[in-house]
Amino acid sequence: MTSGLDIPALVVFVFFFALVTVMGFVAAHWRRPRTLAHLDEWGLGGRQFGTWITWFLVGGDFYTAYTVIAVPALVFATGAFGFFALPYTIIVFPFVFAVMPLLWKIAKDNGYVTAADLVRGRYNSRALELAVAATGVVATMPYIALQLIGMAAAMHALGIPGEAPLIIAFLILAFYTYSSGLRAPALIAFVKDIMIYIVVFVAIAFIPIKLGGYEAVFAAADAAFKAKGSGGILLAPTQYAAYATLALGSALAGFMYPHTLTAIFASSGANTIRKNAMLLPAYTILLGLIALLGYMGHAAGLKLTNNNDVVPALFKTLFPGWFAGFAFAAIAIAALVPAAVMSIGASNLFARNFWKAYVDPNATPQAEAKVAKITSLLVKVGALLVIIFLPTQFALDLQLLGGMWILQTFPALVFGLFTSWLVAEGLLAGWAAGFLGGTILAWSDDFKPLHWFGTGADRFAIYSGLLALALNIVVASAVTALVRARRPAPTEI
Repeated sequence: MTSGLDIPALVVFVFFFALVTVMGFVAAHWRRPRTLAHLDEWGLGGRQFGTWITWFLVGGDFYTAYTVIAVPALVFATGAFGFFALPYTIIVFPFVFAVMPLLWKIAKDNGYVTAADLVRGRYNSRALELAVAATGVVATMPYIALQLIGMAAAMHALGIPGEAPLIIAFLILAFYTYSSGLRAPALIAFVKDIMIYIVVFVAIAFIPIKLGGYEAVFAAADAAFKAKGSGGILLAPTQYAAYATLALGSALAGFMYPHTLTAIFASSGANTIRKNAMLLPAYTILLGLIALLGYMGHAAGLKLTNNNDVVPALFKTLFPGWFAGFAFAAIAIAALVPAAVMSIGASNLFARNFWKAYVDPNATPQAEAKVAKITSLLVKVGALLVIIFLPTQFALDLQLLGGMWILQTFPALVFGLFTSWLVAEGLLAGWAAGFLGGTILAWSDDFKPLHWFGTGADRFAIYSGLLALALNIVVASAVTALVRARRPAPTEI
């Protein structure tokens, strides 16, 4: 997408970006505790966020800038298959309603900050704790990088050259996250979500009017896919299994990530989480409307070298500069909120489950919080370096692997809530089998998320993450059975 510097758009963009920057630093004084030098306060906002704050925060870090960019890009490229994100979010919220209040209660009662804390407390295994913590950090890093990709797409659409503005934006993010902790993205999430809702509702109302109506939009998309010879506005029979398993696997993985769990643990109570599970589907409606922008790209006749440019190109082509600037600011701010929560989630893991566990077991809460703050800076710098010096495809491949990897923590984190049969040795063996087996499978498939079976008309695909999870569960069960069989029977008195 080629463009010159759009001054009206740039002015609006800078205004809103400056607004949330000020809010980020002010957040340090919002509901301020006696000290932020404690992971409960810096990393979890004091575990006091009520229904509305949690709704905006969870929505803010679950529906990210890359969501706004990538979902329409996938629909633009493949058609109906890109809508797998809708059943994914429909499946995930009943799961949140059933499981997350239990996790929250255990974390609250025992002072746990991370998923690895929960696993350590449940199974008394340092090795399993380390596996869960390491997986969380490794899976989160490329996710932060993807937020940078979303922000970069918005900045390039404004006509801003080079990487310097991106670096400045993330330095600002790093400093106010360091200063304010989780309170910063929680406060900014209000602005981010309101702006995104405005942008999407305006887009789905006015773009079709300019393009001849929704009938014309769907007809143009259908014609484009037929001309290309792939994709379509309806799923092909060979896509059914892939669509269903990708939605299911993504739903199971979604709330295993450190950033989504951080938002859950920051809630004020189990009922707050249940209320959010009922309210958050409103974002699913929004996501469906966002996905339609991919079809609108075909109706607008966009010729793109990068599918990720479809949303910025639509706004730059069909709207006046000032509104395009507002839309690009919304996308950029939609990168700040999840990136901040992701870096906090990863740094909580490092401080609690690496540093305190192995480097300084006697670390005070103040020292622990300081390590987390410094780590949050380093995590952001690492993600920034990935985007600047490595190909974008590297971050995309890592993110696909990250989703598969984080899914392998599901048995250790969730199964223990409902059964005491599994043992730490079995869960660790299952994690290793799923992690390594899934990675090898993804590598053999050229880092595509689907693995194909069969030939010709009988060909079908299944999400690789679910295959790895199935291997994980089988190995965990088998090793558990062996361990339990070798344990001596209890002595009768």
